[in-house]
Amino acid sequence: MTGITKDSDEGSEGEQHGHGASDAGSDSSRRARRIAALRRVERSLSPAPRPETVRERLDRLVADAPTAYDLDKMTDVYANDDGIVGELERRTAEALGTEAAAVFPTGTMAQQVALRCWAGRTGNATVAGHPLSHLEMHERDAYAVVSGLRMVHPTSAPRLPTAEEIHGLQEPFGTLALELPLRDAGFVLPEWDELTAVVAAARDRDAVVHFDGARLWECGPHLGRTLPEITSLADSVYVSYYKSLDGISGAALAGSEDFVAEARAWRHRYGGQLFQQWPAALAALAGLDRELPRMPEYVAHAKVIAQALREGLTAAGVPWFRVHPEVPHTHQFQVWLPYPSEVLDEAVIRQAEESRTALFRGWFGGEAGETPGEPPKARPTPEVPGAAPELPRATPQLPRAASELPRVALRRRRHQRMSRTVRTVWVPGRGGAVSPRRAAR
Repeated sequence: MTGITKDSDEGSEGEQHGHGASDAGSDSSRRARRIAALRRVERSLSPAPRPETVRERLDRLVADAPTAYDLDKMTDVYANDDGIVGELERRTAEALGTEAAAVFPTGTMAQQVALRCWAGRTGNATVAGHPLSHLEMHERDAYAVVSGLRMVHPTSAPRLPTAEEIHGLQEPFGTLALELPLRDAGFVLPEWDELTAVVAAARDRDAVVHFDGARLWECGPHLGRTLPEITSLADSVYVSYYKSLDGISGAALAGSEDFVAEARAWRHRYGGQLFQQWPAALAALAGLDRELPRMPEYVAHAKVIAQALREGLTAAGVPWFRVHPEVPHTHQFQVWLPYPSEVLDEAVIRQAEESRTALFRGWFGGEAGETPGEPPKARPTPEVPGAAPELPRATPQLPRAASELPRVALRRRRHQRMSRTVRTVWVPGRGGAVSPRRAAR
């Protein structure tokens, strides 16, 4: 069973090896059991759900390499322009339609450098952003702690802000940061006219616009525009090489020549001038060649998978569930189920062991550290889209597999008290938030 899920986040490396956050306190035998079960999987929402060994990942990299870069060329040294990192920067700028791009070891560093550069250029250390943005949720307040910036929120609604909300901010701001898509709200995107209106509103406020585009690669189909058309709205854009392109690691910050030159200086100051990055650069080049052209197909097939999951969960008689968004905006979305994450984690392992099927690789709980009144979130780990010809053949099997997972979960849950807290899980994508009170009705 193949499907379309690809994603990860900095600080979540454990997911890539088949053990989610709920495994953090478990013993090594449970972790080994999870890895062993997932490595034997024959059907999944992705053809590559298996946790990989170092040798397997290296073999895959070598297999992808011949068409991506001349392996007889020398390795890079401190991101030299005439090496593989320089080639990746040129290819990235070309794909995005920007004057230049600079490779960064992490997206968090790229984001901080971008915001710091704009604060210096605008003379305003205030950033307008979303409370559910990656900047707020997953970077440990780096914009404030490291760079001394502050953030104001045009809206707290689980969507991108509107032009009216930008105009209505009561204080000046130097930079508007827009995450496209807004991951923790459901991988949601605005319509093209809404996006252009928001950017225009920021210009009216004498602010620059930065796109947190870690997953910008898959936004074109929903917005109905090419990547260069989308990036032309912004003054700077961050993209990730491993969130959609199956890279090993790394990110890029793109924009004008002078902006990228300044970003390179700050990259060095922040410790991002790595001695060698050729493995990550090679994987990123392969991803640009292989994955980027297939994004429209992945986005289209995500809609098919979302419908198949709804059919399977309905057939299973699940008391409450939600596929969000109902029609995915990108190739990623969320599935919410009314069972504790530890129960579903066990169900994932048992389903893999018993039927060699894996819809989801792992679930993230949320009992600790969650915002009061918000449902905890669970999600599967990063996966890679299947080969395009395989996707339609796999879909008919999906409803049955989806209906089996709750039954496996309930076998373990019978002796436990049913939780009324709504959990969330990522499948080919993630997103969204709804009130626990509404969800429990």
